[in-house]
Amino acid sequence: MRKNIGFKRPATLVGLQYLVWAAVLLIGFFAMISSDGVKRSAAFAVNNTCFYALIIYGNIRLLYPRLYQKKQHVLYIAASILLLLLAGAGRGYIRSVIENQPLSSGWRDPATWLTFFLSGITVFVLSFIFRLALAYFVIKQASEEALLQRSQVELKLLRAQVQPHFLFNTLNNMYYEAYLDSPRTAQLIERLSEIMRYFVDQSSRDTVALSTEVEFLDNYIQLEKIRIQPEPDIHFERRFDGSIAVPPMLLMTFVENIFKHGIDKISGVNTISISLIQEDGYLHFATKNTINRHAGPATPNGSGLQNLRQRLSILYNDNFQLETGADGEHFVAFLKIPLHGTTVYDRR
Repeated sequence: MRKNIGFKRPATLVGLQYLVWAAVLLIGFFAMISSDGVKRSAAFAVNNTCFYALIIYGNIRLLYPRLYQKKQHVLYIAASILLLLLAGAGRGYIRSVIENQPLSSGWRDPATWLTFFLSGITVFVLSFIFRLALAYFVIKQASEEALLQRSQVELKLLRAQVQPHFLFNTLNNMYYEAYLDSPRTAQLIERLSEIMRYFVDQSSRDTVALSTEVEFLDNYIQLEKIRIQPEPDIHFERRFDGSIAVPPMLLMTFVENIFKHGIDKISGVNTISISLIQEDGYLHFATKNTINRHAGPATPNGSGLQNLRQRLSILYNDNFQLETGADGEHFVAFLKIPLHGTTVYDRR
């Protein structure tokens, strides 16, 4: 499904540009057909359209990104003038061929130079408007795709929320029954209930309190520990303001990957270090675990990390840092995201 969406957007953008240039070509053709006839009008229209396209795409695809955006302004101006001269000379040459006139005859007239110069400058200025239009179209398509994906996620979430109150009441009854005979089992049921409550009440929100997110991680870690014997050595360093708002489920991927791929049940030696530190307007989240030598082939670019990177790109553009890799006997993961000062007060 994602592959189809990824293919559809550029195809639509290219198709839109084809329509624009087809319209320019037809307008030029019909504007000259009464005075120049069909063949010459078609030739002039193609010549003019190619002239426009050369200047526009030469600027927005080549000169602007490679020179202007890299702060090479003087070189950009010189290259732009050269582009206009070459495009104008090419247009004039083809025009003389169409009119079956000597090349030198038309260039002796100052009006010819002025016409080509002014038309070139006009098209060059219009190239920036063309670039903005393309950028707007891409942003609009990305926004629509994001809204569609969000709607699909919300729909799936609603379908998954089958009588949540019934489930919570059932878990509460199991908790009280288990508390008398096995307090540890009752505690695990309570943590499971909190995890489910998080999925139902918090995961669909845009942001949650960082303390709520960390509590969710704690509950998940405690549930995972019951299936690991001996229990892993887990150290969780915390230095943050719990009221800071963060997107939900953003930290879960690292922790889930530890218990999914990093636990060595054969040797029983499992050391896990987790740190969550707020510093200089950023949140630093790092995990480190011993590498499971008895596991199958590692997939460092698995779907979980790919989905996380894609989500981070949507949320923060390029203003984040995500790194994963092996460090000797350990697998390390690091995430750095900006904090925008928003606070969320937990009213559970």
